Amino acid sequence: MNESHPGRGLGSAIRNLFRSSSPSPPRRRVSRLLRRSRTVVAKHSEEQTARAPGPKSVSPDPDPTAMLGLSETPQSANHDSFDIFEWYPHYQNCQRYFLDHAQHSTPVQAVSAYVNILLPFQRQPYPAHNASSGPLSSTADGITPESSSTSNALPPPVSLLPYIRRLVATGMDYPGMLHGFFGDDWQAGVGPLHEKERCNYLLAARSGGWGVVKSEYDISPLETIPFLRPLQGPLEEEFVAAYKSWSEWLLLRDWEFGPRAPDGLQDSSSQSSRPQSARE
Repeated sequence: MNESHPGRGLGSAIRNLFRSSSPSPPRRRVSRLLRRSRTVVAKHSEEQTARAPGPKSVSPDPDPTAMLGLSETPQSANHDSFDIFEWYPHYQNCQRYFLDHAQHSTPVQAVSAYVNILLPFQRQPYPAHNASSGPLSSTADGITPESSSTSNALPPPVSLLPYIRRLVATGMDYPGMLHGFFGDDWQAGVGPLHEKERCNYLLAARSGGWGVVKSEYDISPLETIPFLRPLQGPLEEEFVAAYKSWSEWLLLRDWEFGPRAPDGLQDSSSQSSRPQSARE
């Protein structure tokens, strides 16, 4: 593996890891489909809205070749119809799939080892082997797993965000990879978080140099990120959203928001929050 060229080494490693007998699609077609797969959609489809929030019926082992393939268009958290309470059951489905199936599959273990991040079942002293692992409770002797019958109702408190961040920063957040990690419901479950993390990565790159950005994506002390790659397959909409977020941050830094916002930048909410005397 050529460590002096992480991008080149990454492509070689992934090709060798997920090599199959079927021919790979042309690079130009993959690039076009990758960009299309990240197009922002207006709202959830009626079929996804009517989908039951219970656990999915999924195969225990993701297809290694499919992890490098392309999936459908991800959901967007930017549109006005985004509902956090509708989103949460989908996120729980992704947690269950990741804990019960993905983390025990060879492809996900190989990718996680390559980008140097531990899976939940590898974390000591309290590994999470599956979604039925009970939450932790405090006792006089320390912290022990909860043994009540209600402990299996929800997945254990394992955040998916560190894994989304690691895939984004290493340029491995392909739709097929996200599907392999988080299951069939990844678009509605982790799609909004993935979209935000891509924006955050752009902002991090703009706010500091390579060393600063790397330190933000390191997980100390042992899970440091081995390499960084530029954002893969960016769309113009992502640059526009990141630029807007950057501008809002500059206004916040200079205390130019709410009643102090520059003329033309005050929205209706900031106007309504102003004191009555300031609006007269």
